[in-house]
Amino acid sequence: MKHIFLPAAAAALLAVAGCENPADNTTDAKVEEAKPKPAPEVVDGTRYVFTDNSKIGFVGSKVTGSHEGGFKEFTGHFTIADGKPVGTDHKVEINLRSTWADNPRLARHLKGPDFFDVPRHPMAVFDVTSIEKIDTGYSVTGNLTLHGVTKSITFPATVSQNGKVAKIKAEFDINRFDWGIAYPGKSDDLIRKEVVLKLDLEARAE
Repeated sequence: MKHIFLPAAAAALLAVAGCENPADNTTDAKVEEAKPKPAPEVVDGTRYVFTDNSKIGFVGSKVTGSHEGGFKEFTGHFTIADGKPVGTDHKVEINLRSTWADNPRLARHLKGPDFFDVPRHPMAVFDVTSIEKIDTGYSVTGNLTLHGVTKSITFPATVSQNGKVAKIKAEFDINRFDWGIAYPGKSDDLIRKEVVLKLDLEARAE
């Protein structure tokens, strides 16, 4: 009996571990109604444009496990002065046709009407409305337009500058239901509403 029980117990433990929600280990983005974009500020800063080294990824999960993915095509910029983000001239535009996932079948599903509905909503846009200094870096607030819905989100980020190269990094989670993406998944393998977003953005001074 021991030889039968122990492997079964180990398998059960692995199954439980695989069911953990990745969003439990990240900060929940604060989501509110969209905020008006402030009037452009005259700031003494430099615009930095994303390089090919930039990455935007996500992690979604369901009862039986999780999947990683991201976007291959996106553009954007942010404005830096003395290693600090200044003003509100910071923006990211994502081509959702470039969505990829660790499972090709999942990538196709994500582009369909159950999720991003790419034919109707081919782009996602994040437009910053304010940035505040906090102990761990910065608190970034901006309007995220996704799936035809615009909401304001706030999340923590770090900013660094080395010569003509600047980097912004952030990891947080959002509730996809807030953007009307409510596909539940299979009844015995429900998809969680939380999605982890990972930003690793490198930009070079124009």
